[in-house]
Amino acid sequence: MKITKYSLLFSFFIITFSFEIIPNEIEEVVVKGQWRENLISQEDSSIFVIDSQVAEDQAIKHFQQLTYLIPNLNYAASDSRARYFQIRGIGERSGYQGTPNSSVGFLIDDIDYSGQGSIATTFDIDQIEIFRGPQGSRTGANALAGLIYIKTKDPTDKFERLTELTLGEYGTQNIGIAFGGPIKNNKLKYRMVLRSDYSDGFRKNIYLNKSDTSKKDELTLRYKLHWDLNQTTKIKLLFSQVDIDDPADIWTIDGSLNTLSDRPGMDSQKTDSFGLKIFKDLEHFDIQSYTSATNTDVVFSYDADWGNPESHYPYTYDYFSETFRKRDTLRQELRILSKSKDFSSKSRLKWVFGVDFNNLKETNLTNDDGIYGDPSDPFSPYLSESSISRDYEADNFSLFGNIDYFLSENYLFTFGLRRENWDSKYNDSNKESFNPSDSMNGGKASLIKNYDDSSNIYFSIARGYKQGGFNLNLDALDIDSNNSLIYDPEFLTNYEIGFNSNINLSLNYSAILFFSQRDDQQVLISRQVDPNDPNTFSFLTQNAAEGENYGFEFSSKFMFTNDIILFANLGLLKTKIKNWESRPDLEGRAQAHSPERSYSIGMNANLTPNINFKINFNGKSSFYYSDSHDNKSDSYVLTNITLSYKKQNSSINIWARNIFNKYYSTRGFYFGNEAPNFVDTLYKRQGDPKIVGISIRHNF
Repeated sequence: MKITKYSLLFSFFIITFSFEIIPNEIEEVVVKGQWRENLISQEDSSIFVIDSQVAEDQAIKHFQQLTYLIPNLNYAASDSRARYFQIRGIGERSGYQGTPNSSVGFLIDDIDYSGQGSIATTFDIDQIEIFRGPQGSRTGANALAGLIYIKTKDPTDKFERLTELTLGEYGTQNIGIAFGGPIKNNKLKYRMVLRSDYSDGFRKNIYLNKSDTSKKDELTLRYKLHWDLNQTTKIKLLFSQVDIDDPADIWTIDGSLNTLSDRPGMDSQKTDSFGLKIFKDLEHFDIQSYTSATNTDVVFSYDADWGNPESHYPYTYDYFSETFRKRDTLRQELRILSKSKDFSSKSRLKWVFGVDFNNLKETNLTNDDGIYGDPSDPFSPYLSESSISRDYEADNFSLFGNIDYFLSENYLFTFGLRRENWDSKYNDSNKESFNPSDSMNGGKASLIKNYDDSSNIYFSIARGYKQGGFNLNLDALDIDSNNSLIYDPEFLTNYEIGFNSNINLSLNYSAILFFSQRDDQQVLISRQVDPNDPNTFSFLTQNAAEGENYGFEFSSKFMFTNDIILFANLGLLKTKIKNWESRPDLEGRAQAHSPERSYSIGMNANLTPNINFKINFNGKSSFYYSDSHDNKSDSYVLTNITLSYKKQNSSINIWARNIFNKYYSTRGFYFGNEAPNFVDTLYKRQGDPKIVGISIRHNF
């Protein structure tokens, strides 16, 4: 990666600067992650949109940094980057073993990366959309809670180049280049992206005397080619590689940023992707084909005792775990869409029907080793060593359809359905094997009243689903395997009423009330089988009888003057676990990773024609870390500022994140990890501290 980094740096400095003043106004937002592009003020869903300018202003180009701006979105990062997200309190927090199901869909350029969010680098992004609420008809089993949709920039009709260099504390060195345009007669257009991100990380290993055992070393390569084959046929190709080569040395006994591990682990992921889209414009309808394939290699390892011989003395306590994961996916979706050019109250009907097939293959090889010795025990030390390989394959096949129909000039009715079959097979070297399968139905119905071209009010009922699965190692948990081996699909019914408005380009806002009922809610709990061995955690997913999630979401952007834009985004959330017979102690308790309040407020001010100042405050209230224990995080507010100088096409940004160096946690484990008594203790994973840097950007 060093060669790539230096070549990008050289390319950056050989490019000459030109200048163009960038206007500042509120524009109508177009949603791009639905069946068709549509104005957000005409949508019937709670959709939060991050445009290219907001993504560009973020010095750290990863989706994890943007999550703080989005109400009712949370994430779980046990080690390096966040892989798992929660929308309105629903979503996975880890993926150590068992069925790789996702509650939050994650699409980048229409390629499914659900459960693999760590690759979501955000350089050269066109738009990010967060669909809050079940997407049963749009996406299916991977979007019970909602969908995160990222669209990168497409090739342009004119040649353009973009360069960005960022330097900051903790060894931050980021360099990116994007360029492209027409190749021949404007029928072929391309766009190439190269990006390298490096940071030493925010931890220091004081035992090894190293500051890079939690570093970020990340590479993004992307190539898009669009071909207008003829007047009725368009072909879009995508090749990408994201290499997240990040060590994992995060957790500490005292909750500080100073680690003691003698064997730091890794939390790396390398994903190669291919996408092919074919659009055929016929006389009476359109045909769209989406083909994609991904190949992912993950190394997930960690020093399970978080220490070294000196920190554990006089006891011998040394454990390590390493998992090699390989995941391959293949997806084919075919859509037939009615012509929508003249869709109005006079041409009342538009529709889409399609089929979707998805194949997933995943293999895992986990190696654990350890030793424990007590000087008072004549039989110690005790050695442990284990290895297990797991193979999993699943096929999902769906039929779906959606219709929009104008009941009158101002009332629009929409109705969508999806029928999905899931078939899977699993086996491992411990001679466990399963072949679970499910058939699931989801959909959505809504009624929209359009007041004008820029405002609407809607009411919707949506049903989402998530496939079932299986549990492993039940003998170690002393649990009846007959009743707990297989768990059922979960279903979510969401009732929502919302209002969207965009007024004279000076104010846009949305307000949404929602109530969601979870049937056969899947709840994950964990337990350490051997208190002396931190590698013996087993995980159990069970269906609680039901759960409730309800709340309010508000987003607004207001042009206070020609030079000042204000924004405020708020999420209120209440959740409950209900009627879980095997865990009556959780009755009525809030669900894990479900903060009751989340918000982002800020200002964008032009101090002079060339100088701009941005400030935002991002906050979350406390939340339960897990359904296995009752420990909670503390509430926090993070403050970020940026001072920019822009002249024509060039900009220099001086930025600071978490400027008051707020100490806050994003994940919490509760178990014993300190010899000899191994008393259950809450251990917290701290968020990023204050970091200051400078970014130089040029477009032409």
